[in-house]
Amino acid sequence: MSKKRNSRKSPRSRKASRSWLRKLLGPLLKLMLVLTVVAAAGLIYLDAQVRAKFEGKRWALPAKVYARPLELYPGQALSAEDFRIELQGLGYQSQANPNRPGTLQWSGNSVQLVTRGFPFPDGFETSKTLQLDFNSGGLSRIRNESGRSLSLVRLEPILIGGIYPKDNEDRDLVRLEDVPPMLPAALIAVEDRDYYSHHGISLRGIARAMWVNARAGRFVQGGSTLTQQLIKNFYLTADRTLARKLLEMPMAMLLDLHYSKDEILEAYLNEVYLGQSGARAIHGFGMGSQYYFGRPVGELSLAQSALLAGLVKGPSYFDPRRHPERALERRNLVLRLLRDQGQLAEVDYQAAINEPLGVVKKGGLRKGAYPAYLDLVKRQLQQEYRDEDLSSEGLRVFTALDPLVQARAERSQQETLTTLENRYGLPADELESSMVVADPQTGEILSVIGGRQSRYEGFNRALDADRPIGSLVKPAVYLTALEQGYTLASQIDDEAFKLELPNGDVWAPDNFDNKSHGQVPLHYALSRSYNQATAQLGLNVGVEKVVDMLERLGVEKELKPYPSLLLGAQGLSALEVAGVYQTLAANGFRVPLRAIRSVTNAEGEELSRYPFKLRQEVDPGLVHLIQYAMQEVAREGTARYAYSVLPQNLNIAGKTGTSNGQRDSWFAGFTGNRLAVVWVGRDDNASLPFTGSGGALRVWTDYMRRERPEPFYASRPEGVEYAWVDEATGLLSDQRCEGSRQLPFLAGTEPQQSVDCGQRRGAGNPLDWFRGWFQ
Repeated sequence: MSKKRNSRKSPRSRKASRSWLRKLLGPLLKLMLVLTVVAAAGLIYLDAQVRAKFEGKRWALPAKVYARPLELYPGQALSAEDFRIELQGLGYQSQANPNRPGTLQWSGNSVQLVTRGFPFPDGFETSKTLQLDFNSGGLSRIRNESGRSLSLVRLEPILIGGIYPKDNEDRDLVRLEDVPPMLPAALIAVEDRDYYSHHGISLRGIARAMWVNARAGRFVQGGSTLTQQLIKNFYLTADRTLARKLLEMPMAMLLDLHYSKDEILEAYLNEVYLGQSGARAIHGFGMGSQYYFGRPVGELSLAQSALLAGLVKGPSYFDPRRHPERALERRNLVLRLLRDQGQLAEVDYQAAINEPLGVVKKGGLRKGAYPAYLDLVKRQLQQEYRDEDLSSEGLRVFTALDPLVQARAERSQQETLTTLENRYGLPADELESSMVVADPQTGEILSVIGGRQSRYEGFNRALDADRPIGSLVKPAVYLTALEQGYTLASQIDDEAFKLELPNGDVWAPDNFDNKSHGQVPLHYALSRSYNQATAQLGLNVGVEKVVDMLERLGVEKELKPYPSLLLGAQGLSALEVAGVYQTLAANGFRVPLRAIRSVTNAEGEELSRYPFKLRQEVDPGLVHLIQYAMQEVAREGTARYAYSVLPQNLNIAGKTGTSNGQRDSWFAGFTGNRLAVVWVGRDDNASLPFTGSGGALRVWTDYMRRERPEPFYASRPEGVEYAWVDEATGLLSDQRCEGSRQLPFLAGTEPQQSVDCGQRRGAGNPLDWFRGWFQ
């Protein structure tokens, strides 16, 4: 009894123990309360963050840039081959019975296709089933699905690029109802089979991941649901840390609490990372479909949907271009899961696994294929829009880029440069080039080539390479003289001379042939590109007046009135030269060159339009005279090579240019509907083994051969008269006289004296080719 009593605690001891528990329990309760308050506050904060971003502006959407839409009409000079190129750029797919947008079937010179609907700035263009027939002359007939002939059809434009945010993420937003049903089904089958039954997290998946991680001794698997993956990508980081995982789970549950499964799934479809194109990250199945298959997501086949779903696990590891075997195995696993889960019939499964991967070549898409043109578009947009708007507001930019014109220009450039290198024994890829093609009637820029590697981003020579333009400046010099009272028949002096400059240097220009030609008619000196005659003429009229003329023709940079400017020492870019020659082609009306037609917001509302603008800068009569002389350049002068390739009835006007030391080869010229400027040279500024006529003119001529443009018809302005003059004296003559030719004059400026040539009958006229071209 005494032991039992001794084993019991005394009242004092029990009282001390309870006191100690109360002291410990109090702080614990307070700590738990604090932790509960903190957790609640944290959940409230997380809830606010989840809802704010999900309901607000979720993504920075790049501006999308489109080429011109191809308008089709019977009688159009469009070959079946050119139309194939256009459809390839649009990602049309061949199939036996085209019945979905973006599909086609060729049969000889006829094609049946189903166009895609497109929201143009002037209204939505619905999808159409069409039959197009071609013959040797081009497009002969267009019919709809009921067989009725159509007079005009517009295809959707090719997407050529975008203006991306700083993180270089690219995406095309899609709606859940617009994607093939098997795409989300495949995604759920392979990534989160219980997606529609859990509440944001999967306890079974977490338990499985813990077991795998415990066996591996490290963090190798996360057990994430699609909702958790969206939280990680959309709100957090991809770091595999316990802290990130603990934060991810409550956020996933909150997201699942507030939004429907379909809303979350749609966000996932637009957020998921699917690969890398250089510095550009491909996000979302809309962009992934374009990147891998060259088609909108709504046109994906079952096998293609399965491949995209399979890529989610590891876009780099399963990259179908670098690792086609892995990608094929992964795709077939997804298809097998769909079949085993009862979502895919056996016959469809067998057909799908027998399909090839069908991935387009990385460089085969039109998007990103026009870096020089996109560079110009961005610069013109930045005059009106902030960088943030261009990279995040989902603007749509409609341009004048013609993919067919670009393709012809690129091919001419590549093949001609290779021919020149072989002919002159130059190393491969030694020569560089830039080129700008525009419509002289509207000022729209149809093509820009910034360098020999035209599909790669880099230094844009067409916009940023200021190279001495050589004799391309001469039309401005002679136009200035005509404005000061000279005529095409004026006799000017082509003799050697020396000019002492203010710094003591002596300027003594030479002709290319190192000869002097005495007194020559003004038009003759221009067409033969005589340096001595041009320099003396420019000095006589005043270098400042030539500078003024260049500025009126379109040069916006500051020009120094040095004598060397008269022979093209001033550096200009190909785009700036195109602006000058555009004014010459447009009869003295300055038409600002532009690449953009219109800009709309993401909803299709038009924000900006870039209409046709013009301003009279030079008298049309004077420009008509200089156009005459520029046509003579091609017929008889330094550009006569062109007519050894081009048809005689293609009337062209232009000017060759070669810089000092023969470092730059230029040609600028125009027809009725095409203006093109070509530069050829070396990046190290070394001399070339050819002149403007031997290099740039060859590229220009080959392009025009492929383009088959309209002839240039120089309409005769009011106040311009034609008269027959004697070439040797510049006096009035008779068309029957030997050595006479017909020249245009401003009314009242034609010679007043005549020369008696005996009026011999039958004398030939070397410029009979001009008759009929002036209306």
